[in-house]
Amino acid sequence: MSPADPVVRPYDDADLDAVRDICVRTGHEGGDARPLYPDPSIFPTAFADPYVAFEPELAYVVDDGERAVGYIVGTADTVAFVKRYRGEWLPSVADRWPLTDGTSRTDHLVRLLHDPERLLWPELEVYPAHLHIDLLPDYQGRGLGRVLMNRFLGTLAARGVPAVHLGMVPTNYAARAFYDRLGFVQLDVPDPTTTYLGRSTAAD
Repeated sequence: MSPADPVVRPYDDADLDAVRDICVRTGHEGGDARPLYPDPSIFPTAFADPYVAFEPELAYVVDDGERAVGYIVGTADTVAFVKRYRGEWLPSVADRWPLTDGTSRTDHLVRLLHDPERLLWPELEVYPAHLHIDLLPDYQGRGLGRVLMNRFLGTLAARGVPAVHLGMVPTNYAARAFYDRLGFVQLDVPDPTTTYLGRSTAAD
């Protein structure tokens, strides 16, 4: 296998550092967060690590023959995930990322970290699963995101999970076009900061 022929495979614990790196390098509206955050590890702490810790069986990576260069992570049950995040994950990271009323980009993410209940909207109840998907720029536009998504959706469907949602920054237009191509539709959630999309887990 060469870097020109990446494959999608299940996540392994050895992929954790690469997944964290991808999360950082795609963290700011799909671009590299490192120039904008003094400690960008806040991104995987909030948006990647708890998923592979709690539900590694739902995680898949794109492997270029040397390391993971993309991933999809998520949960089959957002309500259960939020309860576990509140009870188990947040206490393990809160000392490193104490809640603040500051106004920096990091302060904003820390507030998200401390508020897992922000994931719970009545409008999303019929879409019980949710996901995060990220690919390094060199591996985008090659069909790998679709393969990741299909593996994830297939795993959910096999477990009887009927539908999935995701939240995204409204200004990430490339990501929105990708999700539109995969059959996601916009959901009517009254959150001015986030666009929510959803779809069935059934195969197209």
